[in-house]
Amino acid sequence: MKTLNVLFATAMAACFPMAAHADSWTALDLGTFGYTAEAFAINASGQVAGRSTYAGSFTTHAYITGANGVGMTDVGTLGGVGSSAVGINSSGRLVGYSQITGSGIDHAFITGANGVGMTDLGTLGGSHSFAQGINDSGQVAGDGYVAGNTAQHAFVTGANGVGMTDLGTLGGTQSYASGINASGRVAGYASTTGDAAQHAFITGANGVGMTDLGTLGGTGSFASGINASGQVVGFSDIAGVAAYHAFLTGANGVGMTDLGTLGGTYSRASGVNASGQVVGTSDVAGFEQHAFMTGANGVGMIDLNSLVTLAGGDYLTSATGVNDSGQIVANSAMGHAYLLSVTAVPEPETYAMLLAGLGVMGAVARRRRAVQA
Repeated sequence: MKTLNVLFATAMAACFPMAAHADSWTALDLGTFGYTAEAFAINASGQVAGRSTYAGSFTTHAYITGANGVGMTDVGTLGGVGSSAVGINSSGRLVGYSQITGSGIDHAFITGANGVGMTDLGTLGGSHSFAQGINDSGQVAGDGYVAGNTAQHAFVTGANGVGMTDLGTLGGTQSYASGINASGRVAGYASTTGDAAQHAFITGANGVGMTDLGTLGGTGSFASGINASGQVVGFSDIAGVAAYHAFLTGANGVGMTDLGTLGGTYSRASGVNASGQVVGTSDVAGFEQHAFMTGANGVGMIDLNSLVTLAGGDYLTSATGVNDSGQIVANSAMGHAYLLSVTAVPEPETYAMLLAGLGVMGAVARRRRAVQA
């Protein structure tokens, strides 16, 4: 009987082998309000934030989807004509900017859970403000004009969007925030002393302090996203050539790694998840823009159009966000927004092993019945 048990265990191992899996990708068209749509951010449950334009009126409103990109809901405006949602947290709270009543002025906003309600966050004393990112405590990062509209500065709020603190600059006159992580560390870019150039920056917790991240050897750099460990992504000029490349830093913004391109001269990173997987856009040979993703910690750059095929000859031009499950939001040349998801499926060799395992199990079962008889 011991021999039969060993055979049975062997058969089970054959049925459920530790075999490699191939990745099958799907691209879900998120729909529109009648004309075009763009996606800008995604949370852990696959809710997507962005904006879509109505046919006829051509007004653009912020939207939120349900989990895994299902359904598109108009979240309205602050009383003006248009709005755009740029960031989303795990409870579906949105941030972005909207025209206010009776003017063409934009103000930063925050919503409640699942995009319900829209609250004006005010400004830094000037006319306009723009929210760019939100963490799970409701701290918001963005930028706005200071009093007199003489400059634009990055800001961070307290929990639930309360209060707006000017983050200053790197010695120049301007700064812009692009993202915020769970500890309130903000990433963005700011002008250096004498406004000689703009450099990517990271702050400490709750926006305290601003550290220059440097460049990839060129004049300027620009940060566009940050993850929980403080890895920052963006793009930077390259030394000695008229080009810019996507970059990823190490934890806490330390070091800057050139992620390369898809064969062209430029690339821009837009989002990064907890494992350091980066998404963005790059030109390919012939200067066409394609969306890309990398593996963990920025290793390898893959054209997302090699993984999915869109209808009607459309193709993905930019990827703007990635969650910790590896779901990606991307935009297409024909003005559609997509959610890309991966499903692991057994490779052909695995199917053969499954069939072989089932055969062994059948033989074991027959022998066991014979022994019992």
